[in-house]
Amino acid sequence: MSASSASTPTAPDHADRSKLHRWWRIWVVGGVDHDEVLRQIAEDSGWSGRYAFLILVSAAISLLGLLMPSVAVLIGAMLLSPLMMPIIGLGFGIATLDFTEIRRSATALLAGSAIAILLSVVLVSISPVQTITSEIAGRTQPTLFDLLVALLSAVAGAYALIRGRGGTVVGVAIAIALMPPLAVVGFGIATWNWTVFAGSLLLFITNAVTIALTAALVARVYGFGSHLSPHHTGWQLILFFVALGALSIPLGAGLRQIAFEAVAQRQIRDTIRSRFPAEARLSQLDIDYGATPIRIRGVMLTPRLDPEADASLTKALGQQLDRPIDLHVDQLQITLDPGAVEAAQIARAGNRQGEAERTAAEHAIGQLALIAGVAPDAVRGDPAARTLAATAAPLPGLTLDGYRTLERRASAAIPGWQVRLAPPAEIDPPALPIEGGVIDTAALDLAGWVSARLDRPLRVGGGTAAQRESVAAAIVARGGQAEVGEPAGALALAGPPAPTASLQP
Repeated sequence: MSASSASTPTAPDHADRSKLHRWWRIWVVGGVDHDEVLRQIAEDSGWSGRYAFLILVSAAISLLGLLMPSVAVLIGAMLLSPLMMPIIGLGFGIATLDFTEIRRSATALLAGSAIAILLSVVLVSISPVQTITSEIAGRTQPTLFDLLVALLSAVAGAYALIRGRGGTVVGVAIAIALMPPLAVVGFGIATWNWTVFAGSLLLFITNAVTIALTAALVARVYGFGSHLSPHHTGWQLILFFVALGALSIPLGAGLRQIAFEAVAQRQIRDTIRSRFPAEARLSQLDIDYGATPIRIRGVMLTPRLDPEADASLTKALGQQLDRPIDLHVDQLQITLDPGAVEAAQIARAGNRQGEAERTAAEHAIGQLALIAGVAPDAVRGDPAARTLAATAAPLPGLTLDGYRTLERRASAAIPGWQVRLAPPAEIDPPALPIEGGVIDTAALDLAGWVSARLDRPLRVGGGTAAQRESVAAAIVARGGQAEVGEPAGALALAGPPAPTASLQP
């Protein structure tokens, strides 16, 4: 047999492939109403008022779910999934080379994404809670697994759309979760955290590109774009593999880092334990993989101290991990008496509790500084008395009542602490409206709060002597300080020059 005849497919093989192709064209592709599917996509993939409304609602719900954090709330936002159809429409436009559909879908996708990010930035900026929750952190380190999830979900979504399996779309919307990453992008911008911003943006781009290109591939398999030439099909396949290959580079690096951390933690524990006697106990281990060199801190309860442990362990782990290491293990000598070991562990637990309290105090100070718009060192705290005090930064257009509301918001955001947030010293005292000869009680309450927070008396001037004395007494009764001033003019409050003493908690 010649080489040419050996490479030629046999007649039965060719006949089998022809039968399979004919069966696919008749029973699978032939059962699809291509015009109806394209009409449905054209209706749902473009810009509309309904689409914009769902973008706003979905973005707001996603952000609330991320900040709370609440998986149930996030699932509610995922079910809305307004971005799904523009991405699917983009994929079908690529499959059929319908440039009008590509333009419509891309415009809707970009506009919807921009609105979602902008809304998230605004809501995070005015929110007293701006901490990175577990749900936010989970969307800042995308890996190859996220790409695979997007690819398989896109196959299911395109299939459901083509074959009319509407119930499948619900599961696809939850699996892909397009809106939460966009909300995290807005969170990163609002908090100037570019690590969060970059990671969540990469996750969204991965989802969007993978869904669009996979939907295009599924559409071609089901006969969409059958008028295109093999040359067009080749370019579509090249686009699919090049895009997914480009995304795989950073996603693969993220997956390698996660795998490295999992293996490294086990190696670090085993290596430290092997250095000490079998009776020793590793009671605490903290590893900071983001530091350079990798920072390792541990506490070992051991019957015998080893002064060379740090140097030996640093060298051994540096060779095992092939990374620079900064290691220190605190050694607490114990006896083999079980009671002594337990006592040492209890003592260590007390130290950890003290550290936890210091961490909680630092967190509370950071929260108040964020709400007040000042640096953390401008907040005065007394952890023993659980009190915090600060003077808010001047906010254009914010009234005294607004600063008092800001204090209430801070108190709600920092439970367990007594918060005193003073308004800026240069702000004008509240007005004293009089209706029917009676001074507004709310104004007196606000005056008493301002005086107490600034620790300065307010001067009551104008009106009659009885009115001035009555207002001064009312301010003192509300915890403030007041002085009776001159009788000239209408009844009003004035503040003396700000003292040099700072506000005490």
